[in-house]
Amino acid sequence: MIIKTALSDVTSYITRDGSEIRELLHPTLHAVRNQSFAEAVVPPRARTRLHRHETSEEIYHVTRGCGLMTLDKASFAIGVGDSIAIAPGMPHCVENTGTDALHILCCCAPAYSHDDTTLL
Repeated sequence: MIIKTALSDVTSYITRDGSEIRELLHPTLHAVRNQSFAEAVVPPRARTRLHRHETSEEIYHVTRGCGLMTLDKASFAIGVGDSIAIAPGMPHCVENTGTDALHILCCCAPAYSHDDTTLL
């Protein structure tokens, strides 16, 4: 199993919510069992689709850009250095309100799965 990855070596894909994801560590490919770690990129003026994960808890950490985070009925500005806790079942989406790409590190436990993503 792979124990180290480099962002530049990881191929991106589009998730059900419409964000571009690079799975940096995931149980299907790497030496982790109970969680996944990825980078999400949201282009300028784009927004992910409102969705929830029935079983996964998520942590987002913004590394570049700025945006608007929506958790259920609450919305708030996010920027570099901000971390957001997203409980299982919590409806959420993120909008890039800036002129540069918004980069977010995402931890999911249990690991991210398309099957655990419900679009709202």
